[in-house]
Amino acid sequence: MAITVKNPIVEIDGDEMTRIIWKMIKEKLILPHLDIDLKYFDLGIERRDETDDQVTIDAANAIKQYGVGVKCATITPNAARVKEYGLKKQWKSPNGTIRSILDGTVFRKPIIIKNIPPAVRSWSRPIIIGRHAYGDIYKSTEFVVDGPGRAEIVYSPTGGGEKKTLLVHDFAGPGVIMGIHNTEKSIRSFARACIAYALGEKVDLWFGAKDTISKKYHGFFRDVFADEVGKAQKDFDSAGVQYRYLLIDDAVAQVMKSEGGMLWACMNYDGDVMSDMVASGFGSLGLMTSVLVSPDGKYEFEAAHGTVMRHYYEHRKGNPTSTNSVASIFAWTGAIARRGELDKTPDVVTFARTLEAVVIKTIEHGVMTKDLAAIAQPKAEKHALTEEFIDVVARGL
Repeated sequence: MAITVKNPIVEIDGDEMTRIIWKMIKEKLILPHLDIDLKYFDLGIERRDETDDQVTIDAANAIKQYGVGVKCATITPNAARVKEYGLKKQWKSPNGTIRSILDGTVFRKPIIIKNIPPAVRSWSRPIIIGRHAYGDIYKSTEFVVDGPGRAEIVYSPTGGGEKKTLLVHDFAGPGVIMGIHNTEKSIRSFARACIAYALGEKVDLWFGAKDTISKKYHGFFRDVFADEVGKAQKDFDSAGVQYRYLLIDDAVAQVMKSEGGMLWACMNYDGDVMSDMVASGFGSLGLMTSVLVSPDGKYEFEAAHGTVMRHYYEHRKGNPTSTNSVASIFAWTGAIARRGELDKTPDVVTFARTLEAVVIKTIEHGVMTKDLAAIAQPKAEKHALTEEFIDVVARGL
């Protein structure tokens, strides 16, 4: 008899090989066991193009309404993709649009499996990366200087007041300049989301920046974090977790020597780089979960990887593929478990955790896709094909 899920989950479909995997997961692992109302949105690139990307906005607002969403990987089109799919234009990243509407922070957490040893010997617990996904070089203004001249930052207060002009550099010849920014509102939202996640998971919170060099910009981040942590200090004490501020280079050095088990909050560029480093260190992006958390407690779960384009082209030719579905399965279980926690339905949470345990046990018993077979210890004798792996998990479930 199917387990009833009390409230809806927003389901966001995606592109290419992950879209094919998504359908298998839903039909073989989820729907046979759960009586669940899925609010479906198709964010495949053709549908986004057809709706002028309105479907992405609608999906984000549905997550705001229902509180929990689960998302398949999607294409962010470049010029080649526009030509390939005959699109109207290079649509923005769906993840970026959803992040902006939810004002969310992305947390990435590796899945620990005994026979997929981490590259760093001391790592035995997950290192969770919290990335501030706003501003800095990702919303920068850049300019290539072609000759001598003066580059300045000019700030003109709205409504009048004294204009401030700061010299960036007096160029004697060609060079390059960049202007970056952030906002107090966004930084505070990031800090609050990290605090909420650390308290919820009962893990220490680390934040690293380079305030010895960037005394104003990075120092501003440091001060906002300190202020928000100060407000939550009683909650930290009750949860038995600590907050640490470190210089970013010291944070990197200490992470490499630690056993893990912390949330490492990173500024935008640091988070972009370190999340891939941690994913690779624990085995694969295919073993990395990702969740977007808004300051008011809305959640969107997805895999940390992309649409696996190369495998999709092989699939279209009729060739067998061995595509890792673990992170996509864990996107579903993360959303289902959070829905159960919010609804106070422990049987729903138990189902999600049971499916996760079956996936891990399946790999630990030697059934895994090609990417994991290459790094498993002991080395796997053979690898499972895409659907074969999901079928083994379904039988185990």
